[in-house]
Amino acid sequence: MAPAVAGVLAIVLVAATLAVADPSPDAVALQAFRIGLQDPDGVLQSWDPSLADPCTWFHIFCDANNRVTHIVLGYSNLSGPLSPELAKLDQLQDMMLGASNIQGTIPEEFSNLGNLISLDLSNNSISGPIPASLGKLAALRFLRLGHNRLTGPIPTELTGLSKLQVVDLSNNDLCGTIPTSGAFQNLPPSSFANNTRLRGPGQQQDDDGC
Repeated sequence: MAPAVAGVLAIVLVAATLAVADPSPDAVALQAFRIGLQDPDGVLQSWDPSLADPCTWFHIFCDANNRVTHIVLGYSNLSGPLSPELAKLDQLQDMMLGASNIQGTIPEEFSNLGNLISLDLSNNSISGPIPASLGKLAALRFLRLGHNRLTGPIPTELTGLSKLQVVDLSNNDLCGTIPTSGAFQNLPPSSFANNTRLRGPGQQQDDDGC
């Protein structure tokens, strides 16, 4: 093989190695989430950390610029916490993690998901309060947090989400008064069902420490 050709091939091989060793920020964020999960059914087997581009992974969808826009992992039998690193997916539009066994709290950092349209964390084991910072998600239309172990009041900041259409906070342990202004003005009672410590406006409040 001519020396010039060999030199070109060596450069190509080095460049390819560097590309593999330098994953995209979206891949790094998703791997940080995966590391904390138990995946007994092998749903995330295609999430290969040696691949720089996560757009080839199952359950991940991307736009034309290879930025992650959808995480579709409902009914996946995953357990473990939500990673704050997911908030670095700044082009994410849909986070569907319902019907698994996700635990821990909702990270405050999720308020950085400025393009998020749908957040589905329903039917898990998520505890703690609903972060008031979710009121910064100006693009949010669908908020599904039902059937968890959430506690505390419903943040009034959520009423300022002008695009919000569907809210499900049912079957938790929320307390205090149900907001009725802004985006919450026309929500049906089913959005808040089976939270025994929640009260409508004007209803007497128990001394429940909420």
